[in-house]
Amino acid sequence: MQFFRKHFVTVALVLVALAAIALILPRFFGGNKTEQIVEITADDIQFSKDGELSIFKNDSLIQTIEVEFAKNDIERSLGLMYRSSMDEHQGMWFIFPEEAPRSFYMRNTEIPLDIIYLDKDKKVVSIAKNARPYDETSLPSEKPAMYVLEINGGLSDKWGIEKGDRMEVK
Repeated sequence: MQFFRKHFVTVALVLVALAAIALILPRFFGGNKTEQIVEITADDIQFSKDGELSIFKNDSLIQTIEVEFAKNDIERSLGLMYRSSMDEHQGMWFIFPEEAPRSFYMRNTEIPLDIIYLDKDKKVVSIAKNARPYDETSLPSEKPAMYVLEINGGLSDKWGIEKGDRMEVK
């Protein structure tokens, strides 16, 4: 108790000084940073042809389309969000580093999509047909997938794409 009475003023001054430093230092070193909010619109995102994808049933070619690659975390996260349309012969080809269970959803996606999951050999393992725009319901693959193809909703039925069909990308 003697120690506390004797050093109360000193301890109080040290605590006040530390609090002041804690408040001042971030402003001194942080500068006047302002957070920018960027609004993404469909006009900002255009289709970019990165390759061609061929779809095969057995050894017969069903369809060939242009694809945009989504090969890193940022591209895969953005996917086809904020796009108001996509031509019938276009799609997005998602490339993952390994085969694993996958799940997609339609947050901020304006167009209905068929989401086609493929294994490491590029064979179709499952299809989420006509995924609804803006629906955040999880659409999981039935088996592990390493690739995912997103095309306009209804095209997998129109072209007859089924489990076991194979794809090649150039």
